[in-house]
Amino acid sequence: MAGRGSRLRPHSLTVPKPLIPVAGQPIVHRLVRDIAKILDEPIEEVAFILGDPAFFGPEVAQELLDLAQGLGAKGSIYRQLEPMGTGHAIMCAEPSLSGPAVVAYADTLIRATFALDKDADSVIWTKKVDHPEAYGVVKLDQNGHITELVEKPKDFVSDEAVIGIYYFKEIGLLKHELQNVMDQGIMHQGEYQINDGIKALMAQGKIFKSSTVDQWMDCGNKEITLKTNTQMLGFMQDDDAPLRGSDIELTNATIIEPCFIASGAVIREATVGPFVSVGPRTVIENTTISHSIVQADSHIVNASLREAMIGNHVVFDGNFTKISLGDYSKLE
Repeated sequence: MAGRGSRLRPHSLTVPKPLIPVAGQPIVHRLVRDIAKILDEPIEEVAFILGDPAFFGPEVAQELLDLAQGLGAKGSIYRQLEPMGTGHAIMCAEPSLSGPAVVAYADTLIRATFALDKDADSVIWTKKVDHPEAYGVVKLDQNGHITELVEKPKDFVSDEAVIGIYYFKEIGLLKHELQNVMDQGIMHQGEYQINDGIKALMAQGKIFKSSTVDQWMDCGNKEITLKTNTQMLGFMQDDDAPLRGSDIELTNATIIEPCFIASGAVIREATVGPFVSVGPRTVIENTTISHSIVQADSHIVNASLREAMIGNHVVFDGNFTKISLGDYSKLE
């Protein structure tokens, strides 16, 4: 999670993208907990690869350490100070690369019900897609084993797209091959990639299998993040998951479910929902809002909003016409 999340600006200018909340919970928190649920066994360690400490500072690091501790695991923080690719990012966590492990990119959310095949040397998680030519996909043999990774194939190879989550029965083997990749200077557009390490393991006859997730939700930009928020709120409603915090004030408020409303939120003379996530201590007054995310400590008044993504400590009054907005902000 070392990237700056430039496609999600301005929301990622002050908050690292994996910590932006979707349906009331930071993206990386959901991802780590969902993976832990699938593994269904004790986790010894969660290692986070972060970027520049000036952006991913001590508060971010502590939040992630607390997340690991909540799973009964040791938390470790590593730094990738230059954007040199996925293979390089993994190698930044070299001291933690031993034993069985899952590698995951932290801007992806999933819904999955499969049991992980731990007899395979590796499992690459995939999702069936309608347009595989737009993705990296896996090529399978007659036994269902992965024989090749193909990036954006012009001719049909398979419809199973790689989503960026991998299981290795012994990640030390991947570490060895990625070290070879770096020693030999094998780069693509100036970056070391995980795929070169994986391909080396395949060439040695290691057994790679795929497991298909039910839902794969991206958080790459504002539009996609709002869509993911909508999907996740629907799943939470189906699962009877908690959608309310404590000490919420509702005065002449209409809530159209599903909505997540965090602790300390105040909603007065407003219609909220469906598919809205409201952050802690945010105040919404005289407003109609749907299909949106409003983060913490914001004040929204006199507004009519749909498909809005509003950050922390925002003051927005729909009655005003003189507006001062920062870089990358949009009014549409």
